[in-house]
Parts: sequence; C-alpha cells; structure tokens
Amino acid sequence: MAVVDDTMTIYVSSSGSVRNTGVPGTMTSITEIVEEPSINVVNDTIYVAVAKDVKDSQLNLIWALQNSRGNKVCILHVHVPAAMIPLMGAKFPASSLKEQEVQAYREIERQSMHKTLDEYLRTCQQMGVRAEKLHIEMDCIEKGIIELISQYNIQELVMGAASNKHYSRRMMDLRSKKAIYVCEQAPTSCRIQFICKGFLIHTRNRNSDGGNVDVTSPSVQEVPNSGAGHLPQLRSQSFELGQNHFVKLTNPAQELFRRVRSSNDGHESDGLSRRSPSISSTRSHNCSVEPVLTPNLIIEGSENAVELTLSNFSLDLHDSSPPSILDGGTYDTLYDQLEQVMAEAENARRDAYHEIVRRGKAEKEAIDAIRKVKTTEISYKEELKLRKELEEVLEKEKEELDNMKSERDKVKEELQHVLDQKSLLGSQITSNELMIKELEEKIISAVDLLRDYKDERDELQMQRDNALREAEELRRKQGESSSTQVLQFFSEFSFLEIEEATRKFDPNLKIGEGGYGSIFKGLMRHTEVAIKVLHADSMQGPSEFQQEVDVLSKIRHPNLITLIGACPESWTLVYEFLPNGSLEDRLCCKDNTAPLSWQSRIRISAELCSALIFLHSSKPHSIVHGDLKPSNILLDANLVSKLSDFGICRILSCGDSCSNNNTQFWKTDPKGTFVYMDPEFLASGELTPKSDVYSFGIILLRILTGRSALGIVKEVKYALDTGKLKTLLDPLAGDWPFVQAEQLTHLALRCCEMNRNSRPDLHSDVWRMLELMRASYGGANTFGLGSQGFHQPPACFICPIFQEIMSNPHVAADGFTYEAEAIKGWLESGHDTSPMTNSKLSHYNIVPNRAIHSAIQDWLQTQ
Repeated sequence: MAVVDDTMTIYVSSSGSVRNTGVPGTMTSITEIVEEPSINVVNDTIYVAVAKDVKDSQLNLIWALQNSRGNKVCILHVHVPAAMIPLMGAKFPASSLKEQEVQAYREIERQSMHKTLDEYLRTCQQMGVRAEKLHIEMDCIEKGIIELISQYNIQELVMGAASNKHYSRRMMDLRSKKAIYVCEQAPTSCRIQFICKGFLIHTRNRNSDGGNVDVTSPSVQEVPNSGAGHLPQLRSQSFELGQNHFVKLTNPAQELFRRVRSSNDGHESDGLSRRSPSISSTRSHNCSVEPVLTPNLIIEGSENAVELTLSNFSLDLHDSSPPSILDGGTYDTLYDQLEQVMAEAENARRDAYHEIVRRGKAEKEAIDAIRKVKTTEISYKEELKLRKELEEVLEKEKEELDNMKSERDKVKEELQHVLDQKSLLGSQITSNELMIKELEEKIISAVDLLRDYKDERDELQMQRDNALREAEELRRKQGESSSTQVLQFFSEFSFLEIEEATRKFDPNLKIGEGGYGSIFKGLMRHTEVAIKVLHADSMQGPSEFQQEVDVLSKIRHPNLITLIGACPESWTLVYEFLPNGSLEDRLCCKDNTAPLSWQSRIRISAELCSALIFLHSSKPHSIVHGDLKPSNILLDANLVSKLSDFGICRILSCGDSCSNNNTQFWKTDPKGTFVYMDPEFLASGELTPKSDVYSFGIILLRILTGRSALGIVKEVKYALDTGKLKTLLDPLAGDWPFVQAEQLTHLALRCCEMNRNSRPDLHSDVWRMLELMRASYGGANTFGLGSQGFHQPPACFICPIFQEIMSNPHVAADGFTYEAEAIKGWLESGHDTSPMTNSKLSHYNIVPNRAIHSAIQDWLQTQ
C-alpha cells in the first residue's frame, strides 16, 4: 500500500504478523490482536481426523485445507470393526459366527473404509493440496486417535468438536465425548484445533512444560462473504507510538495534521538559533498534546490484510512547535477543529462498522437458510428414494407370495397325483408278489439244473485238461516250428468261405484300408469277424502275412488282437471284430462318435503299456512291434484296447544282432509312420524295445491333448514351461485331474527323449504310475501285472453269470461271451433278455468262441 506524506499504515495478516509500511520509526508494542484462525505447522504435516461418513467431516477437512498454507495434509481415521455382523437379513454377534464369515465381512469393511478415505483424498486433490491417508483399527475411536498421536509424534491435529446436529452459533466449548477425551489425554506436544461445521470452536495449544494450554473459542464470528472471506473482529487495539510516528487518518484529519506539522517545522527552522536555554527547559515540560482517535476498520481485499488506524496514541509536540505557536490561539483553534473532525470520523466509523456487522449477520442467516433448504431437499429426496425402494420391496414380496401360492397349488396337485399313484402301486405290488413267488420257484429249479451242469462241466474240464497235456507233450515231441504246422492251431478257411463272408468283397462291407490291403466286416460260422485281404500289387503282403501268423499264433494277451484263422491261398487273415474302431477314430470323434473320457484314456494307456511289457518280456525271444500308432490300437464293445497290425514287428534274439552291452536290436531299414518313429532308429536303423517306448510317449501326448502328432513334443514342453498345460489338455475328455495329467505329461516327455538310454523302463517306471492312476478312479481291473508277470485273469475270461474262468465260452445274441452251461440255463429258465443289457435277445442261438477259448488255455499254461 502506498504511503501518503508522513502517515504510517499497519497491516495485520491472517498469520498474526505485523507489517509497517509507513515512515521509518519504532513500533513499541501491539497487544491483543485477534486474527482469523490459522494453523502454524511445525513438522510440515497437518493431520485431520475424519469420520467414516464423508458428510460428517467434509466441512472440517475443507477448513483445514483452506488453512494449511501449502503444508502436507494427512487424513487420519480410526476404523472400529462392527460388533454385530449382518447375515441373511439379520445381525449376529461376531463371536457367534464362523471365523471365515467374520473375516469375509471384515474384508468388506476395510474395502469400504479405503473407499471413504479415497473420497477424502479426492476432495484434497480438487483443492490442490497434497494429502496422504493414515488409519488404525481399534475398538475405541478416541483411544485410536491417542495411539496414532503417540506413535507418529503428531504435532498438529484437526478434529471435530461435536457432531453437526449439535452445532449452534453460541457454541463455545467441546460437546463430543471423543473430543473431550482427546483434548485431556493427548500428549502436550500436540496442538489440536476442534472444528464443527467449518468453524473453529476450540484450540488446545502445545506446551513444552508438560501441561496443556487451552485457548477458548475465538470471539470472532466468521461471517460468510461471497468474495472477501471472513471478517476478523478486533477485541481492542492499544498502540504506543514513539516520536515522529503518525496514524493514517482519513481526509480532514489527515490534512489538518499535515498543516500543523508544516507550521511546526517552519517555526523550528526559523527560531533554532534564537532559542535560549530557558525556553528549551520550559518546552521540555509543557505542551504535551494527546488526542485520542477511535478505531477505524478498513478491509483491503487485494492484499487480504487488515488496515488498522490506532485507537490510543500520543503526539508529543513539544520538540516540533515553537513557544509562540504553542501558547497562541492558533493551536487551540486547530485542536478544536481536530476534535470535531475526529468526532465525525468516530460516528462514521461506528455506522460503517454496524452496517458491516448487520450485513454479515444477514449473509450468515441467508447461508444457514440455504443450508437448511438443501438439507430439507436432501431429506425429501432420501425419503422419496426410501419410499420407492419400499414400494419395490412390497411389489417383489407380492410377486413372491403369488408365486408361492401357485407353487402350493402345484404341490397339492402333485400330492394328489402321488396319492393316486400310491393306490395304483399298492395293487400292482400285490400282483407282483404273486409273480415273485412263481419266479422264486423257477429260480430254485434253475439253480438245481445249473448245479447239475456245473458237475458235468467239471468232469468235462478234467477230461479236457488231460487231453491238453497229451497234446502239449505230442507238440513238444514233434518240434513244430514251420509256419505250415503253426496253422494247425488256427481255423484254416478256404477262399470260397472268404468270398461268402464278404459277399464277394462287397464295398459296403469295407471298414478300413491299410498298407497291407483292405479290411472287410464279415460273418463266418455265426461269428462277426474282420477280414484283412492282401492287395494284388503288394510286394510286402506275403512277408507281413507270415510275420503276423508267426507272432499271433504263439502269444495270447487280453490287449492283443486275436487271430481267428487264415486263408493261405489268398494271403488273407481273419481277426475278431472290434465294433468301436481304432483309437485314432475315437480321438478325432469320427462319424460323430462320443469322445473318450479321461478315465477311459488312462485305462487304455495302462492296457497298451501292459501289452508292450508282455511283448518285450516274451520268452525266449522278445518282440518289438515297430509300428505303434493310434490307428493300430482297436477298441472292442467295452472300449477295451487291442493292439493289432504286427506285419513289420521284429523278433529279437541274442545272436549276431546283439550289441556288446547285451541290448537287443534289429538292424533294418526304417519302416512305419514317420511322426511316431524313434529318431535313433531313423538315424542308425537299429530297432530296439526303446523304439516302442518312444512311440508310446507320442501316443500318450495325443491321448492327453487330442492334437496332431506332428510337433506335439515341442508344443507340450512349451506349455509346461509357461504354466499353460491346462489350456492344452483335451476338453472333450472332461475335467482332467490336473496333478495326474501333469504327472502323465512328464512321463510322456521322458518316453520321447532323443537318447534312448534316457527313456524310462516300461515295467518299473511307466506301468507303476499308470496302474496307480487307473486304480485311483476305480477303473475295472481287466488285468493284473506283478513283478513276476500276470496273475489275475483278464475280465474277458470271466463268465458274467458264474463269475469264474470259462472253460467252454460261447457267444450269445447280445455279443457277450458266457460259459455255455450258464447261458443255456439262463435261456431254459424262461428268460428272453440279455443278462448284461436286459434288452430282448434277437435269437437264442449260442456259438462257441474259439478265440477266447484258445486265449484262456494259453493263459492257464503260463501260470
């Protein structure tokens, strides 16, 4: 502010400091200046305690932000966990609920708390103030605040003095128990300002001596103003001014003092040399004029400061006026004029002050009225919202009641229907009891008949065993080794029978095509068979024919396909017919067939492993299949796997083909399907049992993923390394157990190692894991393999009726194989349905199953 002549202007800022912009001089004292409340921060952080409801603490936060003066603000909150927890429309004590339920609700409370604190932080951000948040969880809010003050050495705290509903204009002290407790118990090093509804109610200053110093609420009534903020009110102003210091006065008084000063200065300059000691002595004791000026209050908005004219001051004129002036009438006249002007200024000041106070009160009343209107509007809106929600709830309850009534009517109808059915069933039960008695009599007679059949069967079995021993001794003596002699153990068919079975190779009966030739479905001697016919231009047909006959005529296993017979003149092979096609067809869901479940896939893997172990451990020569792939694994009616196509298999022996380390292999040109072939076999041409292990690993990966074999090893390794194995498992198999699937994947990758020495052993490593997996989900035990070989009979050797190993197996019209005596007794007792499927039989003829019979005999001889 500019200085006019010799006057002095004093500004009192909101922080309480005084600026002197007048003429040079010394301000001796300024007492009792009350300014707008502010925050003097020592550690540069202001902590503002807030409630869990933003509406309750928003005005207090805004007050603290407006008075933060650029300091950092920290939102302080004490979270009190709820003692009663809502559950299913009611509230229960936390101690009566489960720990998981309590923890879940506590987590919801904490999320709500952080959401509320984030709203406070957004308010700070909108007002351009840096802010952080600090919270603690305790059962008591005031104790939590004391704990935070002590823990973080808080020196500046702003908190509520009372709830907003308890605020009044005449409120001068603390109303809240929490505020009173914090004010009394907080460390003395913390300065606390208590706010209510945006107004400072009480201040407790810090005290370094150990006691609390309370400052009562300021007498300043903060009058809302649209542009100038709050108007401070001064209690009293008492200023003592030294020599040559003047108060800035308004127009007439200022001009009067300027003339007096000029006159005095002129007389001093003229009479300085003429003064005598006596005059000087007289002047030192006379003429001390002390005019009294009333306070004058001026608001300057541009600098947000208060310009004060001082109320009590002393003007010592004895050094600035000559005696002639002081003693004359001129001074009295000027003094009278000054008194008159000061009186007028005092009246004008009072009027202006009263007008400002009146306007401030009017504005405050208007703001309070607006707030009440807004509060009323909010309450009205909330009431409307509650009414609407209540109406919606009532409507929903009405709909639910209507639904319950309709459901009750339906239940009544169903109950009546059930009662009618009950009476009907009662009459049926009575008739059924009579039928049951008749059937029991028939069953008793059938059991007697079956016992007779069983005794006769045991006698025939003894005769058969004796005949078999004699035949075995005769075979050893004759030393049969040639393929022609081997054929005596098979049914030898003529080409005419082959033509009749295939209806002269009708294309409609063709079910497959391979490198050897075509495969037809046929019916020979009342048995469904699969007939493999050599291509006319095939160069390897005769050798593959001889190889299959040599191998399949000597071995039997429940998971190896059964060779029923052959036609040497046309190089034709006759196998048992397997209705579910190959594993390749089922993995691809050919002809919209149902996919294999993961349980069936694990069982098929175990069955294939069992067949390979049987081939590799065959005595005296082990057998390597050499062409393992899903298309060579066939499935019967019960999805039991059967390994087929032994055309390029090799029989290993420890002769010239053995290496120095006694590892058996066959040196030959690589044959088979490329993606399933052992890389070392491709490189060296040495076919070993480990070559079958590699192919088995590729098949395992296909069973797990259902994907193509090309590049499957790299794809699975990448999925394992990146933790994405679940996305690679075949979803058509159902919900794979991930632990077992992961173990099976690692096992398959070990089987696919490039170095054959790194591949696992089928019996000690692979079989044990697969058997445990198969047993873990309760798969049927169709075979058993111990350390010494097979001990439990395959399921296909067991008669479904007698539950014993069959000695005379026969096939019925339902396609299942039974003991002849058992199925005959079943049919003769009056049954016309299948014992296995309960469906009606198309005929009652039974046909001997020579293939199963031969397999059972071979299995019995190995035990």
